[in-house]
Amino acid sequence: MDARDTELKKELDATLQARRELGEEYDSALVDSFLEKVEQRIDGAVERRVRRQLAEQQMVAARDSRSPRPTDSWGERFGFGIVSLVLAVPLSAIGGGVADLPGLLVAWAGIVGVNAFQAARLNPNLFGGRRRTSAQDSDWED
Repeated sequence: MDARDTELKKELDATLQARRELGEEYDSALVDSFLEKVEQRIDGAVERRVRRQLAEQQMVAARDSRSPRPTDSWGERFGFGIVSLVLAVPLSAIGGGVADLPGLLVAWAGIVGVNAFQAARLNPNLFGGRRRTSAQDSDWED
């Protein structure tokens, strides 16, 4: 039993004692007084819970707003594509001039890898594909 329950029990005992002293004609007033105190305690408890939940929601919202999120804007994708193509020309020339065809393939593998990484960063489900469930797998076991 916590302190609030003890206080409420004392209030109930005091109300019952007052009823014994004052008689039955004050029953209604005594019950109303006790119920008002109970209602105040309930209102206080509800208010504290609501305030706590609002504070928790605000903390979650603030935490989410601070977390870095990759942006997926058309301008960013378009700009990244243009920069990749512009850099592809000198990289191709350097790779092809230094190591012929293998150098050209390595340069383009790097360009494709960087672009694939950027695409996967902006769209995490791009290369994941659909996963099979056990029900789908069991159809092939017949």
